Amino acid sequence: MTDITQTATLAPGGGRTMERVRLLLRSRSGLVGLIIVVLLGVLSLLSAFGLLPYDPIAQDPPARLQPPSAEHWFGTDQFGRDVFSRVAAGVANSALISLVAVAFATLVGTFCGLVAGFYRGVSDGVISGVTNVLFAFPPLLLALSLASVFDRNWFTIAVAIAIVYVPIFIRVTRGPVLSLREIEYVKAATSTGQSRSMVMFRHVLPNIASIIIVQVTLSLSWAVLTEASLSFLGLGTPPPAPSLGSMIFEARTLIGIAPWTMIAPGAVVVLLVVGLNLLGDGLRDALDPRNRGKK
Repeated sequence: MTDITQTATLAPGGGRTMERVRLLLRSRSGLVGLIIVVLLGVLSLLSAFGLLPYDPIAQDPPARLQPPSAEHWFGTDQFGRDVFSRVAAGVANSALISLVAVAFATLVGTFCGLVAGFYRGVSDGVISGVTNVLFAFPPLLLALSLASVFDRNWFTIAVAIAIVYVPIFIRVTRGPVLSLREIEYVKAATSTGQSRSMVMFRHVLPNIASIIIVQVTLSLSWAVLTEASLSFLGLGTPPPAPSLGSMIFEARTLIGIAPWTMIAPGAVVVLLVVGLNLLGDGLRDALDPRNRGKK
């Protein structure tokens, strides 16, 4: 697992939103990533609102293993289920789990990182110790262990993935906070009588927001890959709910006679991970204070 180690910005965003959007759109990687993520997001919304051409879990044995056609864009699987509809439902399932997992990891990890870096002392020692213990485990192995303990449903899978990524946000947050707490305006805010918690949330947190935003984007790509890996290994969302990882697992014996059953979900996983990583790169450049004012 990697993290972001950029320096925190020292000025609030103010009216720079449009400038940041412009920088993001001028970034080739950011623009490509944004397009990929938006397209796959639309695909997941079609599934969420029931606008898919076929029911993703409905079986149609006479139509089994049909190649891609105008009727079935991505073909059908061994049970006659429409692969396009199942891929769309799988994207929606992965997006839901990844968003919930990263949201939980962001909230818990950012808060713990703020406390550890700003207050130091015992809280820093305890939080850093737990973080180091979690970092000692390989991410996928830790996720597998946690997923095997809970009942199999989308929420418990999200919690298992979130626990894996909490220490990343702790480390990403703690480092910049250690520097910011020593800056004069933070000390001045404390000397005016403001409580330390108010200074932490009002003056320190806004200045590390850009780092957290970039980390969220990158963590979403890792969460998608982790969810697909858990599903492939049989510890993801239980069937018949479609999952990209389980679709790839089921298609491993069909690759010789129906390669589209594996190519479609595999390609979507790659696109989603690459798109989120490219978007994260673009956001990192757009939020970098050294790029402000560039034409």
